[in-house]
Amino acid sequence: MNPYPVPIDRIRRKEYPSLNKTTYLDHAGSTPHPKSLMKDYQKLMNAHLFGNPHSQSPSSLQSTEVVETARLRMLHFFRADPEHFDLVFVANATAALKLVAEGVRGHAKSRLWYGYHADSHTSLVGLRELASAGSRCFFTDTEVATWLSEDFNIPSDELTDDQARKVGLFAYPAQSNMNGRRLPLDWPGKLRKCASKGNTELYSVLDAAAFVATAQLDLSDHENAPDFTALSFYKIFGFPDLGALIVRKGAGHVLLKRRYFGGGTVDMVINGADDVWHATKQGALHEALEDGTPAFHSIAALHCALDVHTRLYGCMSNVSQNAGHLAALLYTRMASLLHSNGTPVCTIYKHSASDYQDPRTQGPTIAFNLRTCRGAWIGKSDFERLATLNNIQLRTGGVCNPGGIASYLDLSPKEMRENYAEGLRCGNGIDEMNGKPTGIIRVSLGAPSHMQDVEACVNFVARFVDVDSNQDVQLDHPNPSGRHKVSSKCFFWGRRKEATGVNTPRSRDAEYAVQIMTQNTQAAQAAKGEQSYLLVPEKEAVLDLMVLDKKSLKDAVQ
Repeated sequence: MNPYPVPIDRIRRKEYPSLNKTTYLDHAGSTPHPKSLMKDYQKLMNAHLFGNPHSQSPSSLQSTEVVETARLRMLHFFRADPEHFDLVFVANATAALKLVAEGVRGHAKSRLWYGYHADSHTSLVGLRELASAGSRCFFTDTEVATWLSEDFNIPSDELTDDQARKVGLFAYPAQSNMNGRRLPLDWPGKLRKCASKGNTELYSVLDAAAFVATAQLDLSDHENAPDFTALSFYKIFGFPDLGALIVRKGAGHVLLKRRYFGGGTVDMVINGADDVWHATKQGALHEALEDGTPAFHSIAALHCALDVHTRLYGCMSNVSQNAGHLAALLYTRMASLLHSNGTPVCTIYKHSASDYQDPRTQGPTIAFNLRTCRGAWIGKSDFERLATLNNIQLRTGGVCNPGGIASYLDLSPKEMRENYAEGLRCGNGIDEMNGKPTGIIRVSLGAPSHMQDVEACVNFVARFVDVDSNQDVQLDHPNPSGRHKVSSKCFFWGRRKEATGVNTPRSRDAEYAVQIMTQNTQAAQAAKGEQSYLLVPEKEAVLDLMVLDKKSLKDAVQ
């Protein structure tokens, strides 16, 4: 199946040479940029002189035109009518969310209430620290639906009695960045109808960063659209590293009373001893919100990105069709992998309401962990290292989604605090504590994904069929020089106390294998003193990774 104007084989061969020797499965993090995008951008930059747009010189006016036409083109891309929406360029989706919180807090005179969905990125969760009037985490979709239909209000105990005006934000992701499940997009419209019936000012915030990578964000219904939508362009195009906040103009006024100002967002500033005053720009909304000089070179790249994306893929519905089809195949095949005793190899964290055949409920992302045939967890960090050695790139860990991790891994707040106290940190390689995983493995597909990516992933995971916690996983992988094959044995930290072996020739290849294995030293140290070793047969020596530094290891194998 190929929904694109150009065959996907040709797209991959011509536009993504960096994918020729690797299987890239982290499109939820960032999709790779096509080769012609960078060529077109180079031509654009070489052909034109772009000056700072805060001026009236010819080069500055040219930059202004490029920025404003890019703004209109991106609004059109998201089907947002400029009559009802404005687009503010920011560094990334996180910066867009922070801008909203700062603006609404100023509008609420520092009495902001904040509600957010548990399946949120930390960038959404972090806004609660700015909500001096309290916050609420909605743990399920049902809680949100009930709140909107039955007991809608900002809880009275979270506001002072003398507060004249109740102002709040309700935020959630369009798509979970953890497992790709897609949340209802009709909540903003329902929220607006509920808020209009009372004296409550409540505004909706949609984190669309994960969603827009493989789906069409459609803001054509401005009456039911989110008030504020945050996104990052590199998730869609691979380049440039730039974000946007799309503001429904009907709600834009709540952003204009933020305390900070800078750059071209003001028309007048007075620094008098007794007269401190400034006047914010009163024209287009974005003029009062884009602090400092806009990233005009990166914004210029959006023209190239959009042109190339359209030429290669046609439209976002085609991207959704391709990525969704491959994700459904990958999910089905991974779910069908069984050990000989009938137990599943993969524990897949799929929401009960999502369906990989339905793009309205599920994006092309799969979150999972692996178990041995005896039911023991296979460490995510070891899995990722072995995947890297087999030229497969994916994501592991908490993936910046604390609510999703806690829910799907059945981790209570008490357990998470205890894990932190015992040494668990983001990315430090501790994979299991008290019999539970500390994170997940995530694979995600995107616009340039191909059936060969699905095959590579499934074939790799299939090597863990019938793996026992007392067994080694034999995985051949090419080394960096390509001169040898190195056989690596997988060690499951915290479950096995024997030494781990690496059979490798002495050379730069041996050094590379040592460096890969030593990345888990911290995990070994955290495993309550268990000894972990690297065996180098040529030297007939056992090296203790807990006491030797990288240089000593390197010297020992030479």
